Amino acid sequence: MDQFTINLLFVGASFALYIGIAIWARAGSTSEFYAAGRGVHPVTNGMATAADWMSAASFLSMAGLIAFTGYDNSAYLMGWTGGYVLLALLLAPYLRKFGKFTVSEFIGDRFYSPTARLVAVLCLIIASITYVIGQMAGVGVAFGRFLEVDTTTGLLIGAVIVFAYAVFGGMKGVTYTQVAQYVVLILAYTIPAIFISLQLTGNPIPALGLFGSDTATGEPLLQTLDAIVTDLGFNQYTAHNGDTLNMVLFTLSLMIGTAGLPHVIMRFFTVPKVADARWSAGWALVFIALLYLTAPAVGAMARLNITQQFWPEGTDGPAVTIEQIETDPDYDWMATWQQTGMLGWEDKNGDGRIQYYNEKSPAMQEKATAEGWTGNELTNFNNDILVLANPEIANLPSWVIGLVAAGGLAAALSTAAGLLLAISSAVSHDLMKGQLTPNISEKGELLAARIAMAVSIAVATWLGLNPPGFAAQTVALAFGLAAASIFPVLMMGIFTKVNNKGAVAGMLAGFIVTLLYIFLHKGWFFIPDTNSYTDAEPLFLGIKSTSFGAVGAIINFTVAFVVSSMTKPIPAEISELVESVRIPRGAGVAQDH
Repeated sequence: MDQFTINLLFVGASFALYIGIAIWARAGSTSEFYAAGRGVHPVTNGMATAADWMSAASFLSMAGLIAFTGYDNSAYLMGWTGGYVLLALLLAPYLRKFGKFTVSEFIGDRFYSPTARLVAVLCLIIASITYVIGQMAGVGVAFGRFLEVDTTTGLLIGAVIVFAYAVFGGMKGVTYTQVAQYVVLILAYTIPAIFISLQLTGNPIPALGLFGSDTATGEPLLQTLDAIVTDLGFNQYTAHNGDTLNMVLFTLSLMIGTAGLPHVIMRFFTVPKVADARWSAGWALVFIALLYLTAPAVGAMARLNITQQFWPEGTDGPAVTIEQIETDPDYDWMATWQQTGMLGWEDKNGDGRIQYYNEKSPAMQEKATAEGWTGNELTNFNNDILVLANPEIANLPSWVIGLVAAGGLAAALSTAAGLLLAISSAVSHDLMKGQLTPNISEKGELLAARIAMAVSIAVATWLGLNPPGFAAQTVALAFGLAAASIFPVLMMGIFTKVNNKGAVAGMLAGFIVTLLYIFLHKGWFFIPDTNSYTDAEPLFLGIKSTSFGAVGAIINFTVAFVVSSMTKPIPAEISELVESVRIPRGAGVAQDH
């Protein structure tokens, strides 16, 4: 059986399962559509939350970014994991106790302002659509490779699949679909990693193999990798080579952005009790850790495998020949991925070999001149393909490649569905029922939610054709927007007495400044070639657009507190509401004994 047929079997079987679950759990009421009837078990919710959280950015792109940068891109791991801890400790239980369907509804009621609710809706929609762009781009990459079509066609196929199970199932259908998707994606991520760890280190646990010894050299794996990449003019893999300020701000932006994105927060509205929200968060961390502890090993081992394939006799020997690439089965993956347009090479000096090295390194420029090289000949390696190509690079069995195909799609589709549900809830429940048509029937509200989701899919698909970066980088922009707008207002809503005017002013200030900063660097509305600056030459204090969310959050907090201090304090009933949300029921005054 050929690889294409195996891919179809794995992908087709997983999609049949997802759509079947969505039909079985089809939402029949607004409570089921928005919050799954508030009857989801904490373990089930934890698994669904993990699938919702581990998107195409985590599954496809993160390991690729770590592989080709090393230590500096561990900020993705630190930011996303730390942010989930913030969410679990500081927000999830209190928001569940408040008892509303959506984040925007909490903001509107807590700040006793329809305007605050409307601003929150707009911020959430724009941040969520930016996030979905990254997921749809990942869907295009996965479908493009494993169904052997171009990425545009793959993107369109993925959009149809998301529409089929997200629009009709609502939160109830999405929850149980995401449980199945988690099982698929975690198996697809860890099984190849175990194979590769055994090949390179003899250790079946990738996280331990990363710090083990390379069986080929007997040296520590990371030491071997450091030696190879530095020999080729690249930065030392395990060293901090970037800008510390940007790394700190980027990590902070991901952390507080995590705690402000609605598609994860909404999951905590689906459990029966406040205690269940805490348990859900704990279980989700366990399920997330299984992938996040494996990702650094996947990145490092893949980088070692790729580099050794281009220099099969070591960095002191000759580079791989074009003849070997075209005839050796171990290199079949290159021709396959070249067809997608995400991998490319060129024999620039006509010597019949492909030299892969850092052409910007002064030392390598001297060596290149002496050897007659005319530049790096691996002209294109899209970071988003690394995890999908990894089993092929390591020459793993065909069934593992098929499983990875299903896993990559599960990761992208699960998060896309959660985000689209957050968008549709914001439009139908917060905008229409909460603002424009308060007397709308439940049936009409459900119809509006499904129409909003369909429109969102169409917009995200169109923008996904030309994303503003790799999947993880695009997602980082969405986190920046959420960090600058939603996280501060949620924190102030729970833990402070900031009033409605302060909340609205803070949200607008943080969001607008951050969005403009991103557009200046990534293009207006992410349209290519409309940017005024690049992340290589940022506008303000060397801060990159992906790191600016933390600055936006500081602006939000500052403006909110200043405006609130200059205007009327919150009403007494709102003050009591804040106290009731934050303080456990039945808690009394401490006694001195």
